[in-house]
Amino acid sequence: MVIDSLQWSPLKKVDNYFSPSKKDFMINYRVQNIEGLVAKLKENGVTILDDIETFDYGKFIHIMDPQGNKIELWEPA
Repeated sequence: MVIDSLQWSPLKKVDNYFSPSKKDFMINYRVQNIEGLVAKLKENGVTILDDIETFDYGKFIHIMDPQGNKIELWEPA
């Protein structure tokens, strides 16, 4: 796996942005073939928090990892 960038983006405090995680951060991964990845994650029992949303700049979905971290998956347009 090659990571071509790393970014730390602090946000203003928003009450429910990271929920249902109890942590005050969220991990964001850039992915390819988000639909296929989500199908595999569902097959493996991963908690999917919402539906894939599509915007001009890409597709997004949120999942939870086993440690209770909210993860945002992003497929650029």
